[in-house]
Amino acid sequence: MEFHYKHTVPSEWVDYNGHMNDAEYNRAFSQATDAFIDHIGLDEPSRSHFQYTMFTLETHTCYLQEMKEGASFTITAQVLDYDAKRVHLFLSMHNAEGDLVATLEEMLMGIDQNEGRAAPFPKAVEEKIDAFYQKHANQEQPNQAGRTIGIRRK
Repeated sequence: MEFHYKHTVPSEWVDYNGHMNDAEYNRAFSQATDAFIDHIGLDEPSRSHFQYTMFTLETHTCYLQEMKEGASFTITAQVLDYDAKRVHLFLSMHNAEGDLVATLEEMLMGIDQNEGRAAPFPKAVEEKIDAFYQKHANQEQPNQAGRTIGIRRK
């Protein structure tokens, strides 16, 4: 159950520094998150059928290398953890050479659209999340996962 989201940096994503703007990295990760949600069984018809969706609760982005206009990239996903209503997801962006250029760690929450609040995943979706989690359960946690922002003092 692999997941890959592929894209190329369009000119409108490039800022005055000549590389992809920080907001556009987050746009790419947001689009990849939507594709991942579809991948685990919550595409548009399923969201309508289950009256269920997912919200993003928190994100943390690390910018590791510049991406220039026209550069292609691939985003992969790793489920770090999950429970009945939440998914702790880690996305990695690699350039065409395979270098890690950015990461996004996020917490997603399953939402019952009728109630407008958190609710357990539909069974079929939970099974796909579990399968995805189990596939990566023995992988080492990414270096950027669990980071906090702060100035290190001696």
